[in-house]
Amino acid sequence: MKVKSAVLQTIGAQSPYKESMPLLIQELELDPPGHEEILVEIKAAGLCHSDLSVINGSRPRPTPMALGHEAAGIVVKTGEGITDLQVGDHVVCIFVPACGHCPPCQEGRPALCEEGARVNQDGTLLSGERRLHHDQDYIYHHLGVSAFSTFAVTSRHSLVKIDPTIPFEIAALFGCAVMTGVGAVINTAHIKMGNSVAIVGLGGVGLSALIGAVAAGANDIIAVDINPDKLAFAKELGATHVFNSNDSDAVTQIKKVTGGGVEYAFETGGAVPAMQVAYNITRRGGTTLQPDSHIRNIYSRFRR
Repeated sequence: MKVKSAVLQTIGAQSPYKESMPLLIQELELDPPGHEEILVEIKAAGLCHSDLSVINGSRPRPTPMALGHEAAGIVVKTGEGITDLQVGDHVVCIFVPACGHCPPCQEGRPALCEEGARVNQDGTLLSGERRLHHDQDYIYHHLGVSAFSTFAVTSRHSLVKIDPTIPFEIAALFGCAVMTGVGAVINTAHIKMGNSVAIVGLGGVGLSALIGAVAAGANDIIAVDINPDKLAFAKELGATHVFNSNDSDAVTQIKKVTGGGVEYAFETGGAVPAMQVAYNITRRGGTTLQPDSHIRNIYSRFRR
């Protein structure tokens, strides 16, 4: 079938992207779903930092590649071997398909699936196949999804069925931002009631981490950003204190409010200055964490 997709031809485009236009809207040929694959009509997709990282070359991937991975849609057709999804189901796309048989999958950590990480790096579906073509040439898939398209073929293991009453534009965020931010707080840091937490960077992942901290019962919840509107929104979501990191005494003020720093600081902006702030407001014996929205891994630093 014919689909329209946003295709990255080469990496390393110069910003601003509104001038360099790294993505080209193309009409592509999309093959039918193969074994354990599903055709999805994409209804909503978010622009994630991981998409931008492929464009600028900090996450090299093969090109040409149809980008996009944070999305929600409707099942249109199922391939052979599909028994638990049917046409009309609403689904969210996830960016690491879990093979189910590698060591991390067998240990109950599908987010670290080795096969899923390999095929994502190669730009294929979990089967190793590519279903997109342009003039007989293959187009690579971004994180097994390629959601900047009218339709997408994905592995069954790249989809989660959802309640059809959830608006697509909200559901799409659960495919990356929400599970990365909330997952870092709940599943990796294991935040407990009464812990003190700081979120540095209030994008989609940061705000999701903030929601996770509230849900976990954290006591002091510090929100840090350079955007006043985001800081105001963070207060609405449950932050107990907000600070603009452009203020020269922000770190000093945060340490004062928290009695020497927080137990857990999450850097979710993906920038060196943000990491420096997060580390500097972590108390002795505390942990600084950086959720990575591409591999859902955590890099921790301990203050001594």
